[in-house]
Amino acid sequence: MLAGKFINCLMLDGKKTTAQRVFYDALEEVGKRNTDAEPIEIFEAALENIKPYIEVRSKRVGGASYQVPMQVNRSRQQSLAIRWLLAAVRDKKGRPMHLKLADEVLAAYKKEGVAYTKRENTHRMADANKAFAHFAW
Repeated sequence: MLAGKFINCLMLDGKKTTAQRVFYDALEEVGKRNTDAEPIEIFEAALENIKPYIEVRSKRVGGASYQVPMQVNRSRQQSLAIRWLLAAVRDKKGRPMHLKLADEVLAAYKKEGVAYTKRENTHRMADANKAFAHFAW
């Protein structure tokens, strides 16, 4: 199910077959580079490492806007992780998509890379605004 959701998010202009080919080629590349686990397990673990557990949301109180840390529900965690992973891959230029995707998946699996940094920055923002947590209602 996770692979299907990812493929649908990867798809551009309704070209699902192309998206599937990119995804499965990337998994094949991950399998070649990392032999200690199944490629799909590495992909799932990488997405798990990218999922944010807490984020900040703007809350307007008495004429002032506060960045209030709030928990992220499971489905939003998954969609944010997928979105961040794809954004990180699409920002890289000059290589085939499946290789860029394989690079970013392996980086996220090792808790590195652009998508993982995005998650860490989100958690850091939430931590910095802990003082406003009492506005979360």
